[in-house]
Amino acid sequence: MASDSTLRLPRRPLGLLGAAGAMLATFGAAAPAEAQTIDSLLSAKKIKIGCLVDLPPFGLTNSSGKYEGYDIDVANLMAKYMGVAAEIVPVTGPNRIPYLLSSQVDVLVAIFGITPERALQVEFSIPYSSIDIEILAPKATKITSAADLKGMKVGVARASTQDTAISAIAPAGTHIMRFDDDSTTAQAILSGQIDVIGVNNITAKQIMDMKPDAHYEVKMVLRHQPNGITFRRGQTALLRWTNTFIYYIKNNGELDAICRKWLGTPLPELPVF
Repeated sequence: MASDSTLRLPRRPLGLLGAAGAMLATFGAAAPAEAQTIDSLLSAKKIKIGCLVDLPPFGLTNSSGKYEGYDIDVANLMAKYMGVAAEIVPVTGPNRIPYLLSSQVDVLVAIFGITPERALQVEFSIPYSSIDIEILAPKATKITSAADLKGMKVGVARASTQDTAISAIAPAGTHIMRFDDDSTTAQAILSGQIDVIGVNNITAKQIMDMKPDAHYEVKMVLRHQPNGITFRRGQTALLRWTNTFIYYIKNNGELDAICRKWLGTPLPELPVF
């Protein structure tokens, strides 16, 4: 079993890097709130949507102080089709679930990976986006399989999907170092505190762009992570409406246009359930 070192470093700015999430989840931090109904949203003429606003290109704050990005566009389009105003509420990886369960937001559009563990506490729509979970290291670092991680210091954002993926494959003797978020994890590899980072493909590209002379490269793709719009348990009617909304914008090309705008690629094939 891999060793476990949990680090709580002071958070430092890292340009475009933010607290991704790819991708953290905090469980049991808040008591479940009453389920939101479509009628109550229509009556209020507003929907509060939690988004990560420090992980370009999914969410960012522009020079005018306004939120924009892939998730912001999806959130605003969701409100438009519902016929209500969108109130974008900034969230972080660790506080996404507490904000949702305490009704500080009605839903989350926050790059939230769909996993069975998370589905014990929240409900997910069909996927509207996806990212890859990868192992990144300098080119000179030899990694061709999980066995090569033995003896290495591998950094991950605590409780993220990359944490789960790395923990599942790391051999005995791997030093898994858990940081507060993707930003501090990225700082750790940029400063040489760790040998390897488990990371999503968006943050991996940012790391490579920030320090090209380090010659970082993707060693392994651990999993493809579809992301869902997230609800409190019991928001059944709102969940069904959202699935219809995602189905509709996938088929009319609006979701593909958002993907091309922010990621520069066509919308990938997304699974359904």
